[in-house]
Amino acid sequence: MQATAYTYDPESRSGQVLLDDGTPVPFDAAAFDAGGLRLLRPGQRVRIEVVGAEDALRITLVTLQTL
Repeated sequence: MQATAYTYDPESRSGQVLLDDGTPVPFDAAAFDAGGLRLLRPGQRVRIEVVGAEDALRITLVTLQTL
């Protein structure tokens, strides 16, 4: 699934992404670390992996979107 980085706190390595429909979804340090990223800037396109459904989505991985 693709999303856009919305917020990122380098201290906690957590933040939020916006899904393409505008829904914000938070991610924690574990999801950020799983993607091997060092930094995330608002506006970057990312690929995310999630578990759960609609109201209970939980991001398990955040990485940069590549072609």
